[in-house]
Amino acid sequence: MPNQRIGEQKARVIVIGAGIGGLTTGALLARRGYDVLMLDAAIVPGGCASTFKRKGFTFDVGATQVAGLEPGGIHHRIFTELGIDLPPATPCDPACAVYLPGESTPINVWRDPQKWQQERQRQFPGSETFWKLLANLFKASWKFQGRDPVLPPRNLWDLLQITQAVRPSTFITIPYTLFTVGDALRFCGLANDHRLRTFLDLQLKLYSQVNAEETALLYAATALGVSQEPQGLYHLQGSMQVLSDRLVATLERDGGKLLMGHSVESIKVDRGQATGVVIRNQKTGEVWTETADHVVANVTVQDLVKLLGDQVPHGYQRRVKKLPPASGAFVIYLGVDASAIPPDCPPHLQFMYDAHKPIGENNSLFVSVSHPGDGRAPEGKATIIASSFVDTEPWWETEDYQGLKYQYTEDAISRLAQFFHLQPETIIYQEAATPLTFARFTARNKGIVGGIGQRLSTFGPFGFANRTPIKDLWLVGDSTHPGEGTAGVSYSALTVVRQIENTRTT
Repeated sequence: MPNQRIGEQKARVIVIGAGIGGLTTGALLARRGYDVLMLDAAIVPGGCASTFKRKGFTFDVGATQVAGLEPGGIHHRIFTELGIDLPPATPCDPACAVYLPGESTPINVWRDPQKWQQERQRQFPGSETFWKLLANLFKASWKFQGRDPVLPPRNLWDLLQITQAVRPSTFITIPYTLFTVGDALRFCGLANDHRLRTFLDLQLKLYSQVNAEETALLYAATALGVSQEPQGLYHLQGSMQVLSDRLVATLERDGGKLLMGHSVESIKVDRGQATGVVIRNQKTGEVWTETADHVVANVTVQDLVKLLGDQVPHGYQRRVKKLPPASGAFVIYLGVDASAIPPDCPPHLQFMYDAHKPIGENNSLFVSVSHPGDGRAPEGKATIIASSFVDTEPWWETEDYQGLKYQYTEDAISRLAQFFHLQPETIIYQEAATPLTFARFTARNKGIVGGIGQRLSTFGPFGFANRTPIKDLWLVGDSTHPGEGTAGVSYSALTVVRQIENTRTT
């Protein structure tokens, strides 16, 4: 039930950005009795987890799978508080079928823990010490995260939340706080297992934005462990948009307001405190200022700095400028005849084509395939969505953008045709997205996707806090703990809501 006390004036919160992180924040705050105004420059809510339709096909823009739907999972917890049903979904099993260079048999990441253990023992003999270490760290970290710690802490209340989340079992993680996955491989005597490292590089790039050598071990333990029961990754019935639609519905049910097609030009700050935002109506060009008790920015940390302008603290600005470049994505969306899909095709696949080239730039593709009856394609048809991580700069600097886009498109289709039956007669529709596309439709800095990378310097206690240096200004989304994905940004949203609630009671 809402926490608003009788006779108490509603505190006003403006949320910038209607991605999953922003929608979850807004819906929870509205449910708890706040006056919520949400703004987004796009015409469809959901951000990188939204959807578009073409010629009867429904394509997920970016995110194609969801974690946290199981009892006790973050989406289950949030939807229970909001009093709405979770969208229908089926577990992904395998979570991913990974094809290494030159190999025709995949490494299947099974949902059943025993089945996955047998698979990895067969695929990577002698590596079980490493996997058991990950499993132990995941078990401790998952329970710790489920007790809602605030990371990184920025005041005594935040620190108290961490203290209350700690149990004796949590201490197993402490010696590994400064370990990367590369360190763990060396610790387990697996430094020279290049096949295992290639597999880990591929999987971790999806979740952490960086390879095994750079990914924080504690983050990797969760990212690689969440695919197995009793957790799991899920394929939503209809599209990823159903998640956004349900959050929008409950936001509006509880009195919140969502304005699509409205961009925030800047955040107003007075004597170190956020006081409101400057808004532009994208259709009419009208500009005005709205005041608020709190401002929640569901944006990248790079975009937050831009919105603050000369009001950003110098130390915060310097830290953002020093961040390594984040990744963009090239994505190709294909609507195909069902005959293009091999029998028993898994819902998610990952391919790497050349062991001597780095991951990204179309050397690897993460592929999502629709299922018959899942609402994404007409009967007898299917969708294929394939994405590759790319450096954003060449896309902004090239003098032949269309030529570069065509080159990437042809290369991607050529590589996909090694597995799928892709011919002119089986491809019904195709479209591609680049960092410029993502920048245009999601307003993310240079079209970056997936956050800032889960290196030691940006993970957990060393990352960017939800509580910014500006009073009553909060950062939510994949630049903050615990990182990217709908589950990650939803945890971030819950943390922000709890912190805002604490300011009302203190």
